[in-house]
Amino acid sequence: MTDLTIELLPTELDQAPLIRNLYQFYAYESSDWEEEDVDLDGRYYIHDEHLLRYWHDQDWSANLLLVNGYVAGFLLVERSELPGIDALELADLFILKKYRRKGIGKALVTQVLTGGHENWLVRYYRQDDAAEAFWGAVLSDLPRPARAIELDDEPQLTNFLVTRVTH
Repeated sequence: MTDLTIELLPTELDQAPLIRNLYQFYAYESSDWEEEDVDLDGRYYIHDEHLLRYWHDQDWSANLLLVNGYVAGFLLVERSELPGIDALELADLFILKKYRRKGIGKALVTQVLTGGHENWLVRYYRQDDAAEAFWGAVLSDLPRPARAIELDDEPQLTNFLVTRVTH
């Protein structure tokens, strides 16, 4: 990861089309396990009302990942709406292929999960082998407690709660 400048920038509503465009790549890559088809216009469906929540709802954000000033991906964060879970959720993390396997994702997520005083919910599809390997590496090295939890809402997801350290 030498000589790389990594930035995570909160986006403004006028950047929603950029996130929406990048989301097409994310949807394509996850279509194997989400079993999504493209619409008649050749694009994956995006629920626009849900997407707009990243700019309107408290504790929700759409963040752009830049590497050396170039768009390299995005990170979507939500306040968990699951009963009994008081945490922010790393809803979607996407890094363009050019920037993968350089330690960027691990550095970024470690910084996000260890900064601040929030608990974090991490969820990924069991069928996503790349996510399984990525999160296994990230969570095993994380300086905060991370434990697997069972949730009933989507049984195809693996769930971890990363808790803040209390003194």
